[in-house]
Amino acid sequence: MLDLSRVRAGPTCVRQLADFGADVIKIESPPGVDPNEGMGGPRHGPDMQNLHRNKRAMTLNLKLPESRAVLERLVKTADVLVENYRPDVKFRLGIDFESLEKINPRIVLASISGFGQDGPYRERPGFDQIAQGMSGLMSVTGTPGQGPMRTGAAIADIAAGLFAALGVMTALLERETSGKGQWVQSSLLQSGIALLDFQAARYLMEGDVPPQVGNDHPTSMPTSAYPTADGYLNIGAAGEGIWKRLCAALGRQDLVALEEFKDNKSRAKNRARLNQILGEAFRKQTTGEWVVALNQAGVPCGPIYRVDEVFADPQVAHLEATAQVTHAKLGSIRILSQAVKLSRTPSKVVAPTPEVGEHTEEILRELEYNQKEIDAMRQKGIV
Repeated sequence: MLDLSRVRAGPTCVRQLADFGADVIKIESPPGVDPNEGMGGPRHGPDMQNLHRNKRAMTLNLKLPESRAVLERLVKTADVLVENYRPDVKFRLGIDFESLEKINPRIVLASISGFGQDGPYRERPGFDQIAQGMSGLMSVTGTPGQGPMRTGAAIADIAAGLFAALGVMTALLERETSGKGQWVQSSLLQSGIALLDFQAARYLMEGDVPPQVGNDHPTSMPTSAYPTADGYLNIGAAGEGIWKRLCAALGRQDLVALEEFKDNKSRAKNRARLNQILGEAFRKQTTGEWVVALNQAGVPCGPIYRVDEVFADPQVAHLEATAQVTHAKLGSIRILSQAVKLSRTPSKVVAPTPEVGEHTEEILRELEYNQKEIDAMRQKGIV
């Protein structure tokens, strides 16, 4: 698998496959060649170490015509190439699907862009922040009257990478039948729109433009965050059965009989009054006390953690949500593990993020270049 991607969306796609054993070669420009060098953050920083583990790394100056022969040898035996340049760049570098297919008809090309491979915004640069705004995600996030709000993580980037990885796996599976590769495409914009999910469906089917509703669920109440005696608590009391159990746990069975809360639609309509009543009730005990009481009553609930509290939680520890890896310069570090588990072939973090060009010579030897040829490439700045 050849990784020509950078920043987040492309590396997210590649990581999904690298963690399950793909032999990934990260191809980067030699130091000082790429004007956008360092866009992914410091090499030894948390972001790079979390995104680029389980890879080998080589340098290759794709701007030089002489690099073409090396690239062709790499492509000839590769299953997948992943890139997230602006759409026009791949044609200049000779890594468009038509060019790759001539070298290796079985190759799968995954291209991730800001806005898609064609259309009026094709050549615009795209970043997660821009996609969050243009996809509508920021319009449904945040508190009413306080303007649009981005989410606290790069969800358009991450989603575009994951959708691309799904596309790659689908293409590889289809290749077992056809024997042919194909071009997989995802974009930050469409991935953000896909994450709207039911919010988008509300508009497409009913013409309903979803507003901001803060921590409330847009249509199903009470599903929100409520203040307690020592913090906040999330409640998910969707459906009549859970609503009645919540009222019983609060000692407020009288709420069930009120006309303004008689069904989900009524509760959503009268959410301000409902939240006021529930907020007063939840303030009487601590978050921990409510979590115990409500779980015993069969009401979905949970605390609202800071990031440090997330990784101190016993269930998170049980899930092995982090992985330990030893880096030659950083020592033992903790990074995120895979969120999906396979019973027979589980993911593994076996190597830290490599240094720039760490495996260049090793890979070139695998491609049957001799030492004299490798030295010549270094002198010419090809690698």
